[in-house]
Amino acid sequence: MGKDVDEEALEFVLDGRTRKEILLHFLGPVRDDQLDEYGRLKDELLRTLSDEVRTIPGVVEFLDHLSQAGIRMALATSASRQRACGTLNELGIAHHFETIVSGDDVEAGKPDPAIYRLAADRLQLAPSSLLAVEDAVSGVRSATAAGLKCVGVGAATRGELLRAAGAYPVVEDFRALLLKQLEAGFR
Repeated sequence: MGKDVDEEALEFVLDGRTRKEILLHFLGPVRDDQLDEYGRLKDELLRTLSDEVRTIPGVVEFLDHLSQAGIRMALATSASRQRACGTLNELGIAHHFETIVSGDDVEAGKPDPAIYRLAADRLQLAPSSLLAVEDAVSGVRSATAAGLKCVGVGAATRGELLRAAGAYPVVEDFRALLLKQLEAGFR
């Protein structure tokens, strides 16, 4: 699109924004039909790069462990339902989630707490009995505002941002996250 974007500017994307918010941020005011077209182009680009999509180290084993322990899971993502389900299926982890709440299901994206409240409603559980795992500051804020406890996943400076937003504990990746550690957070 002829825009120069540095790593710092990409923080906006990593902060759990919706596609519309991302496109408006980087392209400025555009018509709805242009947003739709740019969104299609973005989805097409993601499809061509899908072979390069990888999970955070340890996440598959962590999800397997939680499933084996009988822990119910939901996914709350600002991504579209199509993109979220497509990615989960490509990674072979969709079966772990009892429900998926996407950016398509709520009016406002993270940090608004609606997405986590809806996930709790769909699980028919109180938010205070749930734990979110987040890698974005807006996600931590969304989860904690909805009444969930929140673990942050991020290295170094990103971890500090997550901790400042309310995540505790913060781990570098899922290999460092233990079920016993999570259970202790609810005692």
